[in-house]
Amino acid sequence: MAKINLKPGAMLYPLPAVLVSCGSGPEEYNLLTISWTGTICSVPPMCSISVRQSRHSYNIIRSSMEFVINLTTAEMLQMVDWCGVRSGKDHAKFAELKLTAVKSDSVKAPLILESPVNIECVVKQVIPLGSHDLFISEVVAVHADETYIDPKTGNVSFEKASLLCYAQGQYFKTSGPIEKFGFTTRQM
Repeated sequence: MAKINLKPGAMLYPLPAVLVSCGSGPEEYNLLTISWTGTICSVPPMCSISVRQSRHSYNIIRSSMEFVINLTTAEMLQMVDWCGVRSGKDHAKFAELKLTAVKSDSVKAPLILESPVNIECVVKQVIPLGSHDLFISEVVAVHADETYIDPKTGNVSFEKASLLCYAQGQYFKTSGPIEKFGFTTRQM
């Protein structure tokens, strides 16, 4: 198989397409679409998001040092894209999209009721990287819509949620699991 040399770029695709909610009160609440996000540590549980300094939400997050990562579904696609191309300076995103801001347990930023999973985060460190700053954050609470909980396992059924992903300028939805971790040990 021949390989083609591409210009250097962030090619770790697909990535989750999430809505990050931020703000210390209803008058400041905002949403931004993020795909530069991920798990970075298990104990303590930690996540990261990368945000451009020019984004309206950047200063809100930098000031409060907290946010919520809200996973999104294929049904939320229009909202996710809309939040990614419009600024909270010009739009009251929760109101305009008719999304429900719900009080979080541990941070002031709201949860999105319509999201299947909400991850409350407290920023521990901000690292300037270039086009984006990396917000390294500890997960302080996780919420899941009971609709998506598998009654047999108690786990979130991500295939039922049909989560959104992003790759090379396009959105995708997850299709479901193909095998469990460690399956190769059962075959030997």
